[in-house]
Amino acid sequence: MFNTIKNAWKIPDLRNKMLFTLAMLIIFRLGSFIPVPGMDTKALTHLIETGGLLGFFDTISGGAFRNFAVFAMNIGPYINATIIMQLLTIAIPSLEALAKEGEEGRKKMAQYTRYFTVILALIQSLALAYGLRGYLLKTDAISVILVALSLTAGTAFLMWLGEQINDRGIGNGISLIIFAGIISRIPLGVLKIIELYKVKSTNLIEIAFFLIFAILIIMAVVFIQEGERRIPVQYAKRVVGRKMYGGQSTHIPLKVNQAGVIPVIFAMSLIAFPGQIAQFFPKSAAYRFFNTYLNWGSWIHGVLYALLIIGFTFFYTTVSFNPMEVSNNIKKYGGFIPGIRPGKPTSDFITKSLNRITLVGAFFLAIIAIVPIFLMKFTGIKVFFGSTSLLIVVSVAMEFVKQVEAQMVMRNYQGFLK
Repeated sequence: MFNTIKNAWKIPDLRNKMLFTLAMLIIFRLGSFIPVPGMDTKALTHLIETGGLLGFFDTISGGAFRNFAVFAMNIGPYINATIIMQLLTIAIPSLEALAKEGEEGRKKMAQYTRYFTVILALIQSLALAYGLRGYLLKTDAISVILVALSLTAGTAFLMWLGEQINDRGIGNGISLIIFAGIISRIPLGVLKIIELYKVKSTNLIEIAFFLIFAILIIMAVVFIQEGERRIPVQYAKRVVGRKMYGGQSTHIPLKVNQAGVIPVIFAMSLIAFPGQIAQFFPKSAAYRFFNTYLNWGSWIHGVLYALLIIGFTFFYTTVSFNPMEVSNNIKKYGGFIPGIRPGKPTSDFITKSLNRITLVGAFFLAIIAIVPIFLMKFTGIKVFFGSTSLLIVVSVAMEFVKQVEAQMVMRNYQGFLK
């Protein structure tokens, strides 16, 4: 990995892309320390340190929630808007047709997603400001609206920042922003474990178990992310003029985790959204239900979180990989899977194989996500840099390096990952 980045640094174009990406992430980190006016951050910090969902928000936002900075909501509303737009694309024929119109259609869909993001961000920020009004220096309507508008502007700016990374940098901008937020919390997480050890709240055996578990999680993530099933494809020989084409063998790589880390991010954002809306009604049954049964770390929360991850894994895999299209392309160029007839039988075979291997990847992601609940209950170490965070960090880092190498290959350079 380091050799890849080192060699990419020698190419001026790639170096400029990496420097631009780094500059955007530095801006993100600086914005995490610009507080929203009118909030008692000291009292809010004490609330976050008690744990729960707010503690996890703070980890994902890179400490912006603790500081109640303009980036406190991070890019959660954008992720929720993306999920809803993808679901609407399947349900509404006009949106589905728009999504298939090529580059212009994608631009229009991206524009709709931006508008929807601002609307969701405003709703969530109003709910957050209203729910935390006890920590406002002034509790009048103007103060609540000012906080909500500041948070909405911060989310809109982060959305723009992520798109700039996509267009002019390297990697997925949204994933890299989440990656930077999590990485920035590692030093504080280490210091917190040291403090717990000093006050005898934990011991060396529990810390060693935690570190070994983290290493095993990293190994498992790399193993699953790199795992794939290769379906052999044989191309028949054909003569065009005086030249003979085809006759070679290749394969279709079906990744165990075709969706990457996207399902975890989707599930994480979606499961938090209803609780934020419930903040509007602090005396309602819905508010009591979310705070009692769906609080971060509860058993029901863990089960629902796992089910959402499994569902989104299949959903995103279905959206990003079309077996019928692959089957038609194979048939178009005279290829076939040995023992399988071209056309629909080939599509059915690929779909069946993809569903089986996706099931393994989906359960892996779900297990990785809910393990911290059991780990924190067993060790008593209340840190939120759990396996979900490790999964995001390792997956995004691997994807970043692959994109760097792809850029190098496009410039006629040999890859360095072996």
